[in-house]
Amino acid sequence: MIKIGLASVKHQDTVPKGLRKIEEMLVRCRADNVDIVCFPEAYLPGLRGTDVQLPPPDRNMMERALAELQSLCKRYSTMAIVGMEAVTDAGLHNRAYVISETGEVLGYQTKNQIPPGGESEHYVPDGSRMMFAVKGVPFGISICHEGWRYPETVRWAAVRGAQIVFQPQWTGRHSGRDRLMEWGTSFFEKAMICRAGENNVYFASVNVTMDYQTSATSLIDPQGKLLQYLPYGTEGLLTYEIDPSKATRLFAARFDPSQLPE
Repeated sequence: MIKIGLASVKHQDTVPKGLRKIEEMLVRCRADNVDIVCFPEAYLPGLRGTDVQLPPPDRNMMERALAELQSLCKRYSTMAIVGMEAVTDAGLHNRAYVISETGEVLGYQTKNQIPPGGESEHYVPDGSRMMFAVKGVPFGISICHEGWRYPETVRWAAVRGAQIVFQPQWTGRHSGRDRLMEWGTSFFEKAMICRAGENNVYFASVNVTMDYQTSATSLIDPQGKLLQYLPYGTEGLLTYEIDPSKATRLFAARFDPSQLPE
């Protein structure tokens, strides 16, 4: 059994404040014996191309923030997936870093399917995908738009053994007119069900806390059944103990690419 955490938190206007918010959740994770916790997409410093105002990319600040995150994960003995920017020679990457409970950076997944419009004006892909493991259980990461519109990113991990796919996301706005009232009525939540059920894996999706979210932080089981979600617009830590043996990957494992025409 593995206890996972999904930390839905409000965006903070500075990176140090964001780190303190992450620490608050790590304290709770340790108290609740969480094995791995996932934070939203690009939480540090925030997602460009949305309705938040952000300073120019800062390589040194992000490197210091990553070092601080390593220290926090080690202090609270909790593995974490944290969305961060990375300033590279190739351009600005939107990454999800995976940090072990001992503070080691195990790697990162870059968002490679970037939506047109605001985000595409800031971020570039790196063309790679990675697999990870928690307590010996393989998992993959599909960042926001990738999981909504490109199911291949989830299938990629599932056919390589992933029993859990985490989806750090930033879906919604801080201002608007219409609020979601019932889980399962949005396209995005329907997509979560599909990504889990079509691959027979757990799908763990965590959104930033916003007033006008268009999807909830949610955990879906390998049959496509909603296990738990957090109310829209409310900060919280969703925790749930899952049984990885139920993630059979039946349909993902039966995928035969040779049957696709060239």
